[in-house]
Amino acid sequence: MARAWRVDVITTFPETFDGFLDVSLLGKARAAGIVEVQVHNLRTWADPPHRVTDDYAYGGGPGMVLKAEPIVAAVEDLRGPDSRVVLLTPQGQPLAQPTVSELAARRHVILICGRYEGVDERVRTLVVDEEISVGDYVLSGGEVAAMVVIDAAARLVPGVVGDAGSLVGESHAEGRLSHPQFTRPEEFRGLRAPAVLLSGHHARVERWRRAQALHRTKRRRPDLLERRALTDEERQAMDEFPASDS
Repeated sequence: MARAWRVDVITTFPETFDGFLDVSLLGKARAAGIVEVQVHNLRTWADPPHRVTDDYAYGGGPGMVLKAEPIVAAVEDLRGPDSRVVLLTPQGQPLAQPTVSELAARRHVILICGRYEGVDERVRTLVVDEEISVGDYVLSGGEVAAMVVIDAAARLVPGVVGDAGSLVGESHAEGRLSHPQFTRPEEFRGLRAPAVLLSGHHARVERWRRAQALHRTKRRRPDLLERRALTDEERQAMDEFPASDS
């Protein structure tokens, strides 16, 4: 059996992950031994008897800062030669599909959940390999961001998604958004599913889907298309199949 994709999460609120790890694809993957996720309480590495993990910021100001000692100790205990240590912080690089793919290809990922006003800067210097943000906004802590990273990357680990073909053509998988989807009934409140999808002509269906994906990306996320040139085939497909939605 292939080695499991392993993730260790360091957090001051481990209970946040209750339920999340046990449901849907992730829960099945953990039960099958394909993915292994361990959530660790940062207080385990803080000095007894009070196990304090935060303190006031030098220089003053509101809020607390996570201390360097327990985080560095936790990472040093958990880290191996193949580990990638990620700090989840609004100051990190925006999470994108290439980063997700890279993390999924790692054998071991350690996620540090930031909180309060952030972490002592020496944590970054001593143990962090990469900083990731899940968006240009501020969360109460890195726990929700860690869930986003785990869920997005776990889907790409071989064996997690039953039909690996379903990953092909997803939004961002190929630098564009996904195409519109339809299912039964064929007609609903005067709106019909596109006839091409019911034609049984698989090559034509795929050409329609690619065209619609590109139309949708051009309208909603033109920045994605600015990063790559359209092929002649893609342009022809877009001309053949105008946008199906407004």
